[in-house]
Amino acid sequence: METEKLNFAADRDRAKDFLTNFSDENGEPKYLNLLQDVANRKIRAVQIDLDDLSTYKGLEEGFWERVVGNTRRYVGIFAEAVDELMPEPTEAVLADEDRDILMTQRVDETSDSADPTADPHQKMPSEIKRFFEVYIKAMTKNSPLTIRQVKASNIGQLVKISGIITRCSDVKPLMQVAVYTCEECGFEIYQEVTARVFMPLVECPSTRCRINKVKGNLILQQRASKFLKFQEAKIQELAEHVPKGHIPRSLTVHFRGELTRKVTPGDVVELSGIFLPIPYSGFRAMRAGLVADTYLEAMSVTHYKKKYSEYELKGDEQDQIERLAEDGDIYNKLARSLAPEIFGHEDVKKALLLLLVGAPHRKLSDGMKIRGDLHICLMGDPGVAKSQLLKHIINVAPRGVYTTGRGSSGVGLTAAVQRDPITNEMVLEGGALVLSDMGICAIDEFDKMDESDRTSIHEVMEQQTVSIAKAGITTSLNARTAVLAAANPAWGRYDMRRTPAENINLPPALLSRFDLLWLILDRADMDTDLEMARHVVYVHKTLESPSLGFTPLEPSVLRAYISAARRVMPCIPRELEEYIATAYASIRQDEARSNAPHSYTTIRTLLSILRISIALARLRFSETVAQSDVDEALRLMQMSKYSLYSDDRQRAGLDAISDIYSILRDEAARTNRLDVRYAHALNLISRKGYSEAQLKECLEEYASLNVWQIHPNTFDIRFIDP
Repeated sequence: METEKLNFAADRDRAKDFLTNFSDENGEPKYLNLLQDVANRKIRAVQIDLDDLSTYKGLEEGFWERVVGNTRRYVGIFAEAVDELMPEPTEAVLADEDRDILMTQRVDETSDSADPTADPHQKMPSEIKRFFEVYIKAMTKNSPLTIRQVKASNIGQLVKISGIITRCSDVKPLMQVAVYTCEECGFEIYQEVTARVFMPLVECPSTRCRINKVKGNLILQQRASKFLKFQEAKIQELAEHVPKGHIPRSLTVHFRGELTRKVTPGDVVELSGIFLPIPYSGFRAMRAGLVADTYLEAMSVTHYKKKYSEYELKGDEQDQIERLAEDGDIYNKLARSLAPEIFGHEDVKKALLLLLVGAPHRKLSDGMKIRGDLHICLMGDPGVAKSQLLKHIINVAPRGVYTTGRGSSGVGLTAAVQRDPITNEMVLEGGALVLSDMGICAIDEFDKMDESDRTSIHEVMEQQTVSIAKAGITTSLNARTAVLAAANPAWGRYDMRRTPAENINLPPALLSRFDLLWLILDRADMDTDLEMARHVVYVHKTLESPSLGFTPLEPSVLRAYISAARRVMPCIPRELEEYIATAYASIRQDEARSNAPHSYTTIRTLLSILRISIALARLRFSETVAQSDVDEALRLMQMSKYSLYSDDRQRAGLDAISDIYSILRDEAARTNRLDVRYAHALNLISRKGYSEAQLKECLEEYASLNVWQIHPNTFDIRFIDP
């Protein structure tokens, strides 16, 4: 016993030496400054880094290995060292009145009655005096273990694991020190609680009650006791760590004090903590016998992907983003950096980039909300890399959930009512759409979902909430998520003999909610197929994409750029309002004139144009939307149906040159003028999916036929025959 006390005192002195003398890179006393902030009540957590312990020269060899091997003991040692080193506050502190009054009263009482023979229950435990918590953080250079690599040999040790949080309990108070008052002698009795359950004291153990031979009745004092914030969570193995043929394992994690509310279901995290056994209690103990459960007492939490709102740009990232923002071609570079291994799909990637950026949510004065998230549906033939694009977007997005249509029920997407194993109450468990709140929900095989399950998505896509009325629970959950869906046409492949409406086979109520419905058809084309085959063979051989003419941006850089762009709140200037209204009206007219509608144009389409334009302005870090942004939004909407339009033109016997001529002729007839400005002509044909090179070819061909004259400098068009 004496040896144990000596060892404890020696280790405490070493801990004090480390806390006093350790300096950071700037030569500042790192931990003394930290303790001063604790004394001033700015922070409540004292985190000891094992990286600092391993590099500190003043400690004896093997000290930090002992800390890793018996972490629970050394948390107590460091806490006592902090107690002795705690400085006086240098600033006026915001005191907790109840606690401070009780502490002042207790200190006076204990100083008056310092009896060495007193019962240990009457001695005030150091835990009740502390207003801070001590955590020991694992070394950063060690790679995290998977849950199935944590074995019995790790019991009591500090381990670092990675995984995904699947469920979290509410934060509840956990008793740390129970305080009783004796009805007979009036003494305060203290009982330290170290486990989840404890047996309350019934009889007073004080010397006075023992001498008087009285069984003093103890009353638990709730306000005088010390409680700690407590939260329980489940962490599950990541899919890539699960061996073939196995199911993912999970582990219970206990968060205490300042570590609570750090994780939410769906977060991919790296946790360091103490791996400990816990015996079953209650009826489960009778069934379990000698078997004990294990849990991880968390010491630190690191998120793999931070939310956009929590993203703090480092110095080099800030400079890199400023350099990228000055690049005139940043829109194309960012889009081509998304899944560079996938050939082509430039416009699809641009749309997916805008999905990541999004537009700000609008809240009107009367409380009505207009969503800012973009919803995109990729519909196309098998083998056009739809699923790979979805997986890559989930990888880039800081918060994303991937699910498939057949494997998802309506309850699995929205919310399910389950019985909580701890409290035995009915609780709501969030589904995929709720888990991806403020993120992206990717739904593959969208067309194979049951109709009843698909209707649960309608409310999420426009109102961005999930309303529940089940098992006596009536509530509304937030689901501010961008939906990215991938689907095949009705007959597996797109059937050219049928109308687009028959092929798409989704109800108009759902189609109108998608900002962009992208139709990707797999057409036979000798040049394109050759180029694609070469690209696929190159990627298969070298495991990287061919040269793009620039270095593709890493997902981490993309996340940093998008997080900076999302802080910009662009507005639409007054001079563009009429232009956007005219563009929307012309889209409605075009649809009314065409016999087979390729899409359902509603007022939601106008909101989609606004959202896409604002997202484009955000990419430029601009506070106002430019006309070029609106034109690009209209072009993307047109290009999403390009494969259909090109087929219509072939059936109508019109080539690109003739179609451009008919567009310009119709515009001249509509305005009743012989002149058409070149910039206006380019804008008109780009909406229909044509390029500037095709426009110039058309101008030359019809100028040679004396249909119009071209201005030599400005390329403006003047019709000869009125």
